[in-house]
Amino acid sequence: MPAAIITTDDLHDFKLELIAEFKKIIEQPASKYVKKYLKSAEVMELLQISPGTLQNMRINGTLPYSKVGGIILYETEAIQKVLEDNRVNNQ
Repeated sequence: MPAAIITTDDLHDFKLELIAEFKKIIEQPASKYVKKYLKSAEVMELLQISPGTLQNMRINGTLPYSKVGGIILYETEAIQKVLEDNRVNNQ
């Protein structure tokens, strides 16, 4: 197997490529990493609502949810759909 010689210029180029890749990862929009399911606390923070309001939305069927064990989960897409369906256009 022939030996490959790595020069300081090669290492410098590698460093620049690595930094460029890190920058691309860091600068990606946060919305690309949206979770599929949210817990109650996350939904309350997202919608800026109280625990009672969230409970009322579950009870009256406004916000669909799943219950696994004692944890209530809300699908992110379902929350987005509820927001879109209840959008008010003042014209």
